[in-house]
Amino acid sequence: MSRLEVGRVGRAHGIVGEMAVTLHTNRPERVEPGTVLYIGDRPLVISASRRHKQRWLVTFDGVADRTEAEALTGEILTADPLGPLPDGEMWFHELVGSEVRDKSGASLGTVTGLDANPAHDILVIDDDVLVPVVFVIEHRDGIVIVDPPEGLVEINRRD
Repeated sequence: MSRLEVGRVGRAHGIVGEMAVTLHTNRPERVEPGTVLYIGDRPLVISASRRHKQRWLVTFDGVADRTEAEALTGEILTADPLGPLPDGEMWFHELVGSEVRDKSGASLGTVTGLDANPAHDILVIDDDVLVPVVFVIEHRDGIVIVDPPEGLVEINRRD
């Protein structure tokens, strides 16, 4: 299995190479010291981390100052899978490209992305329809079934 997207590097914090990281995972062990994350094929070992508001402040071995940390701003962090998921959980990468249908079988489009949101991550369907993942009731072999409240799809269209 390929690496999974687990977060994104934000801006530098302070002058010693610390940077803000927004996690896209519910596994906080992804930022424990000693953990290896990747930017592309470049491995980065976490030397220190701490919670700060809605993000983590992370220091990587070999990133010694603010200039080096700023060079990583906006980069996607990936990691090797930790093992099989518990029942009822899903990998985001398994949903991208899937057809989305409501529970009656009507097609809503194709998953093109995921917006990280503090309340719930949001499926982006055909780049203009937004459906919170809490309304996913089933996913299998390229199909995602959702059960959103009536009217949610219509009011959550990006304009």
